[in-house]
Amino acid sequence: MSQRLFLSSGDLTADRRFEFARDLQLRGDLIAAAGLLEQAIELAPNFTSAWIALGEVREQLGECDGAVAAFRRARECDPSDQHGAGLRLMRLGAEQLSSMPKAYVQSLFDQYAPRFEQALVNDLGYRAPAHLLKAVLEARAAARKPVLFERAIDLGCGTGLAAAAFATQVDFFIGIDLSPGMIRQARATGLYDQLEVADMIEGLRDQPDASTNLIVATDAFVYLADLAPALVESKRVLTDDGVLAFSLETHDGRGVILGPKLRYAHAAEYVREATSKAGFKLLTLEPASPRTENNEPVPGFHVVAENLE
Repeated sequence: MSQRLFLSSGDLTADRRFEFARDLQLRGDLIAAAGLLEQAIELAPNFTSAWIALGEVREQLGECDGAVAAFRRARECDPSDQHGAGLRLMRLGAEQLSSMPKAYVQSLFDQYAPRFEQALVNDLGYRAPAHLLKAVLEARAAARKPVLFERAIDLGCGTGLAAAAFATQVDFFIGIDLSPGMIRQARATGLYDQLEVADMIEGLRDQPDASTNLIVATDAFVYLADLAPALVESKRVLTDDGVLAFSLETHDGRGVILGPKLRYAHAAEYVREATSKAGFKLLTLEPASPRTENNEPVPGFHVVAENLE
């Protein structure tokens, strides 16, 4: 999911020119769109949404330097980076890969929360929770270990799709999500015994040592460039033989890249090394597409790992 945040400039004429420019961009008239966006910015110089759109149009036109300049100006206007200008700079190679801005993730999911399930499940064929549940049950059965979990944490819980999938396997479910809008949707399901507004690492740090049998993260670790902090905290929170299960997007190269939809994709070898270094036994690393975009399955896999003593 990659949605563009819109925040009004406060100038009605500038906002209208922005909207006209967006229509032109969608129709493929990029030069005209750029011209209107430049007019909007002239009226409202700190119009972050217009700077972002101008950067995207310039990128589409092959004007890399112009795109970089626009994205940098966008971040100057919005230091918290709700619009994700820094991510766009990373994709253009203008900056090193780093953590995703919290303000961007929170704003993205807050605006998306009311239509999240409709878009993800119905439009994109989202299937990560079902795949992950199957992988966990198969891994535990193969090891002849219980498939019922006393206490579980759902990282990046969203509206509760993972909790719905795992509901019959878990006695006490905790949901953690950075977006208050998502937490409101999750609370309405009645699937969680406890909910917390926090990013994944902070939420794990609030949990006691060896207190949880299962941690799941469906379509959540795609917002982490470096998996190590989440893996280390997960190991601390899990009981001996506790299970960490997560889905990821992947790519054919090495390491971690930022994909065109502004989600991180992790190579399989990176995941093997990261889970081993954190002290997990990797039980499952299998190809599994989490969703469909542009009529193509998104490359990914699901991971099931066991906490070693």
